[in-house]
Amino acid sequence: MARILSQFTITPDSDGDYTLHLEDEDGETIEMAASYEQLDLIVEAIEDVLDSDEEDALAVDEDEEEKTTDE
Repeated sequence: MARILSQFTITPDSDGDYTLHLEDEDGETIEMAASYEQLDLIVEAIEDVLDSDEEDALAVDEDEEEKTTDE
């Protein structure tokens, strides 16, 4: 089963790379080194997923807004 992300940080190192710190809800942290290019690919992948889910997310917001104004 996948662990639930609680928080994350990204810190640069002295070699021009970055360290990702991923913490789960139990407080366990995983550290991974990544290059600028790898982080850029992660950003693109996140944007792609969010863009494809944007319509569904906006529909939920509109439904909640309609319920609030109808009440």
